[in-house]
Amino acid sequence: MEHFVVSARKYRPQTFKDVVGQQAITNTLLNAIENNHLAQALLFTGPRGVGKTTCARILAKMINSEGSEVGDEDFAFNIFELDAASNNSVDDIRSLTDQVRIPPQIGKYKVYIIDEVHMLSQAAFNAFLKTLEEPPKHCIFILATTEKHKIIPTILSRCQIFDFKRITVKDAKEYLKYIAEEQGINADDDALHIIAQKADGAMRDALSIFDRVVSFSGKNLTRQAVTENLNVLDYETYFNSTDLILENKIPELLLQFNNTLSKGFDGHHYIAGLASHFRDLLVAKTPQTIELLEVGEQTKTKYLEQSKKASQEFLMQGIGLANDCDLKYKTSKNQRLLVELCLMQLASITFDGEKKNSRHYIIPASYFKQKGITPIPVKAPKDKESNLVTSNKPQAVKTNTSDFQVKTPPKIILKQGSKRTSGLSLSSIRAKKEHLIKQMDVVVEEEDLPKEPFTEKEFIEVWLAYIEKLRRDGKHNLASILSIDTPKIKGTVAHIEFPNSTNKLEVERQQFGLMNFIRKSLSNYDISLSITINEVKEKQYAFTDQDKFERLKEKNPNIDLLRKTFDLNV
Repeated sequence: MEHFVVSARKYRPQTFKDVVGQQAITNTLLNAIENNHLAQALLFTGPRGVGKTTCARILAKMINSEGSEVGDEDFAFNIFELDAASNNSVDDIRSLTDQVRIPPQIGKYKVYIIDEVHMLSQAAFNAFLKTLEEPPKHCIFILATTEKHKIIPTILSRCQIFDFKRITVKDAKEYLKYIAEEQGINADDDALHIIAQKADGAMRDALSIFDRVVSFSGKNLTRQAVTENLNVLDYETYFNSTDLILENKIPELLLQFNNTLSKGFDGHHYIAGLASHFRDLLVAKTPQTIELLEVGEQTKTKYLEQSKKASQEFLMQGIGLANDCDLKYKTSKNQRLLVELCLMQLASITFDGEKKNSRHYIIPASYFKQKGITPIPVKAPKDKESNLVTSNKPQAVKTNTSDFQVKTPPKIILKQGSKRTSGLSLSSIRAKKEHLIKQMDVVVEEEDLPKEPFTEKEFIEVWLAYIEKLRRDGKHNLASILSIDTPKIKGTVAHIEFPNSTNKLEVERQQFGLMNFIRKSLSNYDISLSITINEVKEKQYAFTDQDKFERLKEKNPNIDLLRKTFDLNV
């Protein structure tokens, strides 16, 4: 059997031109040699497999060959490589410093390459300091490390630092394509792209993966063979998942997820990949950002086609749901259920059901027509305090403070439930009442309601008028709560803050009358109320003794006369 040489060694670059993805560093080193401006201590740092040791060897060879990348003379005996991982003691460094004093017999320089220099001990670093700062003229030190932060600052300050970057997916794919052509292998573009992505910026890892996949598939390297051998989720999985989500096919989607798990893939990996897939679809929707897609040409075409089916709003919501599931995955006790729930929510975003056609989440009139159902009409009330209002006759709708306009009202307006005597339990009656309160915003034929514009000043005037009305009716508790904060208007939403949840709950129970009063007064039925809790506000209403006295004096001025008469202190 013929001896096999792995691609990482067989295709190791011999010149700076062959180095992949580090053009900035190689150009700097070439110019430094040509201009005789090379430092005597260099530090190459960066991730594994990006060319640090390779560039150090090429540089060491070029220094003695007078800047020529091609030289017949072998200066290997002037190049000394030291593995600091296994030679990290003080004695090893002292032995090295003793050798430094001897000049080379052939060539100008002795080059010392110390790999994994961060593994040196603290004492070894200290022993190396003086030699590194003032080396002999015939010596050059090249240090290489993957963890620059572990090197002491006194060493870093004595070196010229070169930061090697990760190899981009595009550069790695092009180099793999070149190697495949050299070996006579027919490789799909998408297959090489998956290998480059799996390598995560390390060219050596990419070549190792390439050798493994070639051993599996032979001379024909396909995307299917690569995904099967590397056990990675193929693009097709996410394309099919997205199609099922857009078509609202929840059962098929859950079966596909189960099939993915049965192949040994992790649910966390699946949902994270789905979020990335939505991101790529969002990128593909804009021509200016298509270049951000790090995929092959065939896959890029699929992204462009599928991005036309998915709206931008859907993709944004999808990314949010998938990302939220990704964040919760590790802390969840039922991780599979978490992912399945996320998939069902994703498949419901574009669902044209009863909760899609109205932002108030109502059943539209068109739904009843499609089902052949005739809604039961409800009789109109006799007074304003009735709980359920329907009318088929025109009603006078106030549009401003001086005149009225006759408009056809909505068919059904559901209001607060009435108090009825029944055999039900008290808790059932209370639950029913709270349910009806929550339904106060439910309306049908929303387009028939007036939506007159208003200003924040007009809203506050109506708000204060309602508070005054409550006081006249003897509802001092609710009036006091509504007086705590002044509403802030954003669009048609009134934002108000309360110091505790008790206030919020009381207003939510009584908000029907409030919103009905405001909407009618301002002739705008889009107005809604947003209540938040701010505990800091409670401090503003912790009255002092002086504040209490002033309040009492406002209600009864004779109290101040009493204080003065008896010379009392507050």
